[in-house]
Amino acid sequence: MVRRYFSRAVFVIAAVVLLGGCALVPASGPADYNIRAASSPTVPYALVKLTTDTVSTLGHYEPRGLSGVFPDKGVRPANLVFGIGDVVSVTIFEAAAGGLFIPTEAGVRPGNFVTIPDQVVDNDGNISVPYAGAVKAAGRTNGEIQAEIVNRIKNRAIEPQVVVSLTQQRTSLVSVFGEVNTPVRYPAAASGAQDRITDAITRAGGIKGQGYETWVLLQRGKRRATVPFANLVYEPSNNIFVQPGDRIYVYREQQKFLAFGASGQQGEFNFDAWRINLAEAVGKAGGLVDVQADPASVFLYRLEPREVAELLGVDVAKFTGELIPVIFSINFRDPGGYFLATQVQMRNQDVLFAANSPSVDVTKFLTYINTMMATANNGVVLGTNGIILYNSIKALNGGAGAPVAITTTFPP
Repeated sequence: MVRRYFSRAVFVIAAVVLLGGCALVPASGPADYNIRAASSPTVPYALVKLTTDTVSTLGHYEPRGLSGVFPDKGVRPANLVFGIGDVVSVTIFEAAAGGLFIPTEAGVRPGNFVTIPDQVVDNDGNISVPYAGAVKAAGRTNGEIQAEIVNRIKNRAIEPQVVVSLTQQRTSLVSVFGEVNTPVRYPAAASGAQDRITDAITRAGGIKGQGYETWVLLQRGKRRATVPFANLVYEPSNNIFVQPGDRIYVYREQQKFLAFGASGQQGEFNFDAWRINLAEAVGKAGGLVDVQADPASVFLYRLEPREVAELLGVDVAKFTGELIPVIFSINFRDPGGYFLATQVQMRNQDVLFAANSPSVDVTKFLTYINTMMATANNGVVLGTNGIILYNSIKALNGGAGAPVAITTTFPP
């Protein structure tokens, strides 16, 4: 009788638990079917299956790096221009004596030219040249300044020629600082001899740390971009020309990804390389647990630019902002899934999640039910043993009082 009513109660509890979606069963993350529902009460996301097409799209639209933000590829390096505070030298040549600057009786002279004393480009951006007046210098190249001076004195001097040069370069500087051996601020070179990013870092004594943990941030005007240092070496298109006024900040920060769920290990993992692919990331996390993981349900969480998400087939109209939350799914039950995984590059702060196999949840649920039954059965046994003990004590006392019947029932 006891067991019959107890079994009925257990099955009622089991039905309630199952109808509740196994919410009482412990888990390390969402179930596979929850992720594939592509809905969340907190953060909306898009679910994208990794196929040859999606992998190709991701490879083609990897983060642009420096060459994407500063498209210098195939562009001639910028010419060096003068700025306020630069010290300028002006030398004027004439074809013969007796002109504006060279007297008829020149005496002993080193040549038919005159050098004007060095002068600083003033706050208005000008320099002063005799017989030419105030000449705009700031924001102009030496060739442009020379041409204007010649144009102003050509009707008074004899076939004049002018040479303008920087005596002291106080603007158009390049700064390299941070995790370098010798932070430096140096004058930018003239067109044709300009440094690239790695040349500028070399001027600063090179990087302090390992290449794979070193990042380079380039700020140019109001724009900035950051790339791993190794990206400049292995992808030369990102090793762009340095421009006057550039600021290059070098810092160290390991690239990392997070792994949860049915992987061999959970937690935060360093790349320990300038880039790794999805298959390598799964391996770094200890692979998939054989008795727990569903190899058909491995997921990669990341934010993708809006234009890339659209190319992946996501309906971006449902999302706001420039970055779209995307969960990529990959099937490792398919032997070809491993080839696809080697073609997907991990990014810093990616999240890797391996879902449990459905059988794991069933096993956990049955273990939970078994624990409930064992606990209740122990209570029945304890009550029965207590009654037997009570009757025994009664018998030892001479049988005073009626013995207690050993029956226990639950209400129907």
